[in-house]
Amino acid sequence: MSRVEILAPVGSPEALTAAVRSGADAVYLGAAAFNARQNAQNFDDAALRAAVAYCHARNVRVHLTLNTLVREDEMDAALAVAHTAAAAGVDALIVQDRGLARRLTAALPAMPLHASTQLSCHTPAGVRALRDAGFSRVVLAREMSAAEIAACAGLGCELEVFVHGALCMSVSGQCYLSAMLGGRSGNRGRCAQPCRLPFRASDRKHAPTTDRYALSLKDLSLADHFDALVAAGVCSLKIEGRMKRPEYVAAATAYYAALRDGVTPDATARENLQSVFSRSGFTDGYYTAKRGGGMFGYRRHEDVTAAASVLRDLQRSYDREVGRVSVTAVLTAQPARPLTLQVTDGTHTVTVTGETAVSDRPPLPTERVAAQLQKTGGTPFVMQRVTVEGDGAFAVSALNALRREALEQLEVLRGKPAEIVYSDKLPPAVSRQESPLWANEKPHLLVRLSSAAQLTDTVRHTADGWFLPLGEQCDTPWGVEIPRGMFGSEDAVRRELKAAAQSGVRYALCNNVGAVPLAVEAGLIPVGGFGLNLMNGEAVAAYAAEGLAAATLSMELTFKQTAFAAVSPLPTGLLLYGRQPLMLTRNCPRQCEGASCASCTPSDGVTDRRGVTFPTACAGGCTELLNAVPLYWADRLNEVPAADFYLLHFTVETPDECGQTVLAYRNGGKATGEITRGLYRRGVE
Repeated sequence: MSRVEILAPVGSPEALTAAVRSGADAVYLGAAAFNARQNAQNFDDAALRAAVAYCHARNVRVHLTLNTLVREDEMDAALAVAHTAAAAGVDALIVQDRGLARRLTAALPAMPLHASTQLSCHTPAGVRALRDAGFSRVVLAREMSAAEIAACAGLGCELEVFVHGALCMSVSGQCYLSAMLGGRSGNRGRCAQPCRLPFRASDRKHAPTTDRYALSLKDLSLADHFDALVAAGVCSLKIEGRMKRPEYVAAATAYYAALRDGVTPDATARENLQSVFSRSGFTDGYYTAKRGGGMFGYRRHEDVTAAASVLRDLQRSYDREVGRVSVTAVLTAQPARPLTLQVTDGTHTVTVTGETAVSDRPPLPTERVAAQLQKTGGTPFVMQRVTVEGDGAFAVSALNALRREALEQLEVLRGKPAEIVYSDKLPPAVSRQESPLWANEKPHLLVRLSSAAQLTDTVRHTADGWFLPLGEQCDTPWGVEIPRGMFGSEDAVRRELKAAAQSGVRYALCNNVGAVPLAVEAGLIPVGGFGLNLMNGEAVAAYAAEGLAAATLSMELTFKQTAFAAVSPLPTGLLLYGRQPLMLTRNCPRQCEGASCASCTPSDGVTDRRGVTFPTACAGGCTELLNAVPLYWADRLNEVPAADFYLLHFTVETPDECGQTVLAYRNGGKATGEITRGLYRRGVE
């Protein structure tokens, strides 16, 4: 790309017009299904074709969001959307599901694939892995600092970074809060945004109804860091907001387009940008590595009223077509021959003819002809040069008619899709891989522990294997868990994995696309955790090709929807116990009220407006928001489908509770206290 791309959000035809007329280089939008903003207006097949034609006529690229997880029974439907997109001429597909991406690299090898931020990529190893899997671009996690972004550049893969708009509290792709609380999955485009409701630090003396929003961050703005992002090697600057109004799209796009063009927006433009939408203002805390309480914010009454005052002015900012495409014209006016106008943009050329030129009256001056042909208002074209050949005379009205006809034809020609051929080719088959671990009686009981103190004799003698946090030592090494968040710590993780392998550790639990190659590099056997979001057999195959030895299936599947595991290329398992992590955050929610790490205990967390407390657990520089009650199936194991292993995920439990729970899953046992069955029965939208 010759210059940095300003990538604008489009959730409706009106927003499309606003984005293009405000200076976007590219837009991203969703089809009717399989996009992460299912509640946006989105584009059906006909509207998608029209949108692509409109954009391409104006030198604007179109990226289609296919960025949700795809169940096994939905794969053909998702591929059909991709087929339609290819026929419409879209320029790239943004994809989250590794299984869908694997199918697309076979069926549409010429289609650029962009790895969605939902893939939670935030390390150089993750970028390399996605590059090698066929992605030409990676949309990095929003929580990364300037140095962490720069470390991912120059690896043979384009980088796209969010620079403006809403910030989720959770790392994208690692949030299950909406799914667990209401069955509406953020990984499938149905997030109900429960995080924007009041939450407070659970040990603070506040009533649940006070304005404490411990899971809500201010909106992002990296406008002040524009030049640094470009210098770091970022090729695309992305604006969030497919659910927002066209006026917001216009304001944000115009602001960043001005920076791209070397123009410093004035104070009014900055005020409009904040007024049209913000949550208590903006933050750049992740980028500057200045995380903390100052990053939190919510949509206040004054934020809403501020928007009303700027909407009308912003509407006027995009109510007219903007010329973006340079063209030249040659007018031939030979007496007694039809008037001919040829217009070209350098790639496409159209020729139109009109009335017969005559010689019985003076011809129009060349300057007058040029002036008439340069009247391209209301079109996407700008006339750069006009050449007149011949001295025939004609009426001005005839010249105007030729200009209109030529430009209309050129617009249609430019908008015709360059269709990418779709085939039914399948990716290479991956044969079933077995490890000695799975050779004995199944299912195996694997245990994830949060500390070595939980590794009691009962756990050792009852479980078939256990994972301790990377860096924790024990006298009988088995497996380590690589942190789900490795922001800026890849080199340290690499060293610790090497040391673990030298101490006798054999296995590594991997919950991120960047963790798998690090485990393989260290000589450990990687086991995929829930954070890989494996919803179909092709996704398992994609990771198997990268060295994964076993896979925990997505906890957003029902038991019935895991049937594909019977023919999986890898041993597969289910997470069957634990306070499931509902969020992975880089800014501790308790920082909203200034809670200190020194005073935090395992029972602390955040409390919602109903008085329900969700514990928090910190590791690897990140915080996990845990479910209020544990997932439990030890008393209903007869209802659990066949699996190679069960994974028990211990977090805030005492050592005795860990031992008792492992025994219950080995021998069967009723739960004590409140529990949840998770989503294995009810599923998600």
